[in-house]
This record gives sequence, C-alpha cells and structure tokens, in this order.
Amino acid sequence: MLKSTVLLDFSLLKTNANFRAIFIARLMSVLGIGMLNVAVPVQIYELTGSSLQVGFAVALDGIGMFIGLMLGGVLADRMDRKWLILFSRSICGVGFVLLAANAYLSEPSLWAVYAISLWDGFFSAIGMTALMASIPYLVGRENLPTAGALSMLVVRIGLVISPAVAGVVIVSFGVTWNYTLAAIGTFCTLITLITLPNMKPQEGAPEEHPIRSLLDGFQFVFTHKIIRAVVALGTLEAVTKSIRILFPALAATAFGGGAFEVGLMYAAMPVGSTLGALTSGWVRHATRPGVVMLVTAFLSFLCVAALGFMGHLVLMLLALAIFGYLGSIGGLLQYTIVQGHTPDHMLGRIGSFWTAQDVVGDSAGALGIGVIVKVLSPVMGLAALGLGCAAATLLLGAGVRSLRNTALIDTNLFPTEDSTANSSKSVAA
Repeated sequence: MLKSTVLLDFSLLKTNANFRAIFIARLMSVLGIGMLNVAVPVQIYELTGSSLQVGFAVALDGIGMFIGLMLGGVLADRMDRKWLILFSRSICGVGFVLLAANAYLSEPSLWAVYAISLWDGFFSAIGMTALMASIPYLVGRENLPTAGALSMLVVRIGLVISPAVAGVVIVSFGVTWNYTLAAIGTFCTLITLITLPNMKPQEGAPEEHPIRSLLDGFQFVFTHKIIRAVVALGTLEAVTKSIRILFPALAATAFGGGAFEVGLMYAAMPVGSTLGALTSGWVRHATRPGVVMLVTAFLSFLCVAALGFMGHLVLMLLALAIFGYLGSIGGLLQYTIVQGHTPDHMLGRIGSFWTAQDVVGDSAGALGIGVIVKVLSPVMGLAALGLGCAAATLLLGAGVRSLRNTALIDTNLFPTEDSTANSSKSVAA
C-alpha cells in the first residue's frame, strides 16, 4: 500500500522507450550542467569578490532564457520538436567549450563569461520548451504526474552529485575542468536523443504571424484563472530559489569555508528535492492539489525567512534540504496542472510562459537579493524575502477560489476513463 500510494512508480522507464531515452539524456546533461552552475559563480566571485556580479551573470543567463523561451514556444508549436531539442543541445555544448577555453587563459575574460551565459541561456531555453511540449505526446497525459516526478528525480540526483563533485574538482584542478566536463556531458546527450520519434504538433490552430501566435499564448495564460495563478505562485518560488547567489559569500563569511562548502550548499536543496520526488507517488491521487500546492509554497517561504538565523553549517544544510523538499512537491503539482489544462497545439507557448516565470523570478530575485544585501544584513534580507513571499501566497490562495478547487487534469479537455464512463452512464440514463 505504501509503495502504490507514496513511493514513486518507476514502471514508466521500463514500458516507454522514448521516455527512457529522455531520462538518460537528462541525467548526463544535468551532471555536466550541475558542475557548470557551481563553476560560474565560483569563478566570478574569485575574479570580482562581489555577490552582485554573480547575480549579474545569473541575470544575463535569465535574459537569454526569457528571449529563448518566447521564441522557442512559438517554434515548438510549429516545428518538429525532436529536431529543436537536438539543435539547441548542440549549440549549448559549443558554449560550454568556449567557457572552458576562456578559463584556460592566464587572465580569463569576465565579459566572455557574461556573453556566453547569455548565449547558453537563449539556446537552452529553446530546447527546454520543445522537450516540455514533447512529454505529453510521449507518455500520455494520464502519466504526466509520474513523468514529471521521474524527470524531477533525475534532475535532483544530478544536482545532488554534481555540485559536491564540482567543489572537489575546483579545489583539485580549477574551474576549467568543470566547464570541460559540462561540454562532454552535453554532447553525450545527443546520442540518446537522436532515437526519439519525430514530433510535429497536432493541428488545432491556424497558421498566423509569430507575434500574433505569441500574443494568443499570452491571452490564454491571462484569461485562464488557474494557469495564471499557478504562474504567479511559481514566480514567487523562483524568486526565493535565487538565494543561491549568496552561497559563496555565506560560505566565506558565516562558516569560514570555500568551494567545498559552497558545493555542499548547492547540493542541499537537490537532496530535499530528491526525497520529495521519491515520495511523490501520492500526488497523482491528491483530491485538493491546489491546496497542497499553496501550503507547500507557504512553508517553503518560511524556510527562507529562517535561513538567516542558522548559525551552523549543518543547520543551514538541513533548512535548505527542507526548502528543496517542499519546492519539489509544489513544482510537480505546478507542472502537472499547467500541462493538464493546456491543449496540445498550445503546449509549446504555454510551457514557455510557465518556464519563463521561473526564469524571470530567478533573474529578478538574483538582482534583488544582491541589492538587498547591500542595504540590509543577509539575515534581515532573507527574513524580508521569505515573509513577503509567504504573505503574497496567503493573498493568492484567498483570492483565487478556482485554484484551491482545481483538479490535476482538465477533464473537459482530456476526458479520463472514469469521466467518460460517467458520461456514458448519464446518456444511458
């Protein structure tokens, strides 16, 4: 009973070869990118000694991702999603090679790191959007909670392992090897992704100008109360995740550590997220998924507010792990609700908007936290951020009743076997 209702079901990896290929590719990619995500902040902090500069690099990556998401959403609803994924991953690999080449220089260029962050953010977003739009086609919407949890799990496992390894690699060999391994991992993903079938979007919308198509997507988001509320909640969560820009400074000032401690802090949130994914089997059976999503968000924001008062590294890591656990459950619910309430011919655009809220929130949060810690102490800055987001969550939950009462899948768009059977009984009666 525990296995069927609480623990994650892995059978989809056995029965669906296409999803298995994506799972393997994502694992290889995340292992490389996780090391990259530690290398960039560490390198910039070593070059500048400024958390604000680290936040600027994160913001540039976010700007590139936002533009790529907007373009990628339109392309994913018009073109074969398989080839968009392959193209974008190839170009990202080139960017990682350039980062490695720059790091080999006796005087690495800070502006090169900024420019390549923008480059990789743009192309990775195009591939991310196409991949997200492909999942319902490959697994079926009834399997979206399981596919989302498995995808989350592989990402979290990679992020648990890679930051800790990255810290050791940086201490032993420098940041150059982190960039090199990220490039190798990215190119290896192409081997498995090439086996995917062609995935052209289903017919459902007339051909129109790309800008008109983009505007139609925005209109759908802003007129759909549930998706609009989920995007707003996701933005708040993304803002709080950007606290990672403080890790290098916290490791140095609060705990007297360096790259190894930074790696542990980056790994702590994925540890909690991994536990959340492994125990998410109950999510697909939740009767009030909207309420669960709001509660997990509220509690995660309280964790952020408490982080500044953690005077020991172990307590900090524990709080970050709890934050990661709550975020994984909330993120899985957000993913399933957005995918389950969007028609196929709009999956690319709506998926891009849903991901964009994460990017915009992360970038805004990175810059905002960098400014806040210049004005307030880190303790007061984290407390203000966490309590402010918690208050906004309460207002959102109170003001959007449909969010509290929503189902994971909109049965009006995608009838389940149960709803179809009930409909047939009503007709027969």
